[in-house]
Amino acid sequence: MVDEKIKSMKLYNFIDRIFNELKELGKFENGNLSIKSSETKDISPFAEAIIDKSALEFTGINIYDPERISQLESTAFTEIFSSISAEVKSTGCKRAILVGHNAHFDLAFVNSAAARCKIKKNPLHPFSCFDTATLGGLAYGQTVLAKACSAAGIHFETENAHNALYDATKTAELFCSVVNLWNGFAELNL
Repeated sequence: MVDEKIKSMKLYNFIDRIFNELKELGKFENGNLSIKSSETKDISPFAEAIIDKSALEFTGINIYDPERISQLESTAFTEIFSSISAEVKSTGCKRAILVGHNAHFDLAFVNSAAARCKIKKNPLHPFSCFDTATLGGLAYGQTVLAKACSAAGIHFETENAHNALYDATKTAELFCSVVNLWNGFAELNL
């Protein structure tokens, strides 16, 4: 449980840092954040982004909370990649595959952050991922995380949705459910 709280805090701090960078990069007009210039700071693959301020605040993160533990993006990614690399090595694999809901977006974000931080050894495969939005649509006819979980018989509390740790846990449960469903079909020798 302590490890989960630490991981949640790292993600919280990372999101907080991105929010602060976006505030520095742009200006809020009519409730929207518009980027001043793509030359100001490379936020690839999100250059020229217009981000609704409410999309940054719906998580309930209080960026001014004095008890929040801030961490540099490079430090957070180095620690996360180190942990992933150790697991990859212990299993005899060459790369890790990111599993996420809308995983291509997540992978682009992570790859962009690794490039910004000049991290040379990214343990994640550079373009392969397992997307539970797609897999949920294929297996259960639902692409929204809450609906796909429900269709798979996975308990989902909508009041906890969009909490990074909760969504990551439910995404993992959904992925396992799809794999187990597939394994069940494979055993039928159709």
